[in-house]
Amino acid sequence: MSFSLKPDYDESYKRYEAFWHHEVIDRAPVSIVLPAEKTVPVPEKAHKTLEDRWTDVDFRAEKLAAEAHNREYFADALPVVWPNMGPEIFSAWCGCPYFYGEGTTWTEPCIADWAADAEKAVLDMDHPLFRLLVRFTERLLELGRDAFIVGLTDFHPGGDHLAALRDPEALAIDMIENVDAVEAKLAASYPEYYAAYDVFYEMLSSAGMPITSWLPLVHTGRYYIPSNDFSCMISTKMFEDVFLPGIIDECRFLDRSIYHLDGPGALRHLDLILDIPELDAVQWQFGAGNEGYERWIPVYRKIQNAGKSMQIVSITLDELPRVFETLRPEGVWFSHIDGIEDRETAERVVKRIRNWK
Repeated sequence: MSFSLKPDYDESYKRYEAFWHHEVIDRAPVSIVLPAEKTVPVPEKAHKTLEDRWTDVDFRAEKLAAEAHNREYFADALPVVWPNMGPEIFSAWCGCPYFYGEGTTWTEPCIADWAADAEKAVLDMDHPLFRLLVRFTERLLELGRDAFIVGLTDFHPGGDHLAALRDPEALAIDMIENVDAVEAKLAASYPEYYAAYDVFYEMLSSAGMPITSWLPLVHTGRYYIPSNDFSCMISTKMFEDVFLPGIIDECRFLDRSIYHLDGPGALRHLDLILDIPELDAVQWQFGAGNEGYERWIPVYRKIQNAGKSMQIVSITLDELPRVFETLRPEGVWFSHIDGIEDRETAERVVKRIRNWK
């Protein structure tokens, strides 16, 4: 497979496949994006409202394509362009009112009463925003043919989907007072998610694309990022009893998976997550104000010792030697290293990672 923005794609793909298997071919994969030497003009357009801007997917696709051409994808960085419609778009397809901000979107709950509203909050593939994402994906596939990789949108199923349908605080109370309704809706939501996922998976696969998304790992089969940000609000017992079975099922549905573990409040669930045999990797996202590789070494070691691969997020050049001292290269992906601003530095970093044994 070849892409004009990534002539060495096949080499990087082999490194990512080794990553999924907790192995190394020649070195751990490292993603470094640099400014392109030759650039193309990025289109601009004025919109009357934020909603107009978000939903003008033909223009957005053209802008994203131009921006992709203005980057150099050094080492194992991938030219991924994905149709971002906000993190709760799946919940919007299921009935939540949708709102548009400058840089993100959000929903309002649509289940005020479980008995009256739960059966109404179901997936509608004729929803205007579902059809819009189909159009967005189609346009990116047209523009990206032989040039860049088109990815899946951010679905956010499972517990986060229920938190959107119900409201996080209300859902937290439901976990004590109405857990049967939570479990029933959660179980019903996963087949809807799989059906929606497969619509876009088939679009990408039929176009000859590998599968990727907002977290730019890659695989030829079903790949995605299970998560549950709502889990920060509940005990490990609640997480295990109510949400873990769905996450396990999601990992079984996928061919490759990396769990998005978001924030220190979610760390108490890590042991349960690492016990999922079908899960391949973990992204530990420590969050703003919690930076510093040193403080999270026990977390990274726990993930690695459990036989899972992992994404190393936002370390600095100065921290790189400490990574080499404390971890093994097998199953490590450096997705971003702060301080690399030119090709000379990038080449030096890749050489250091290649010599890591």
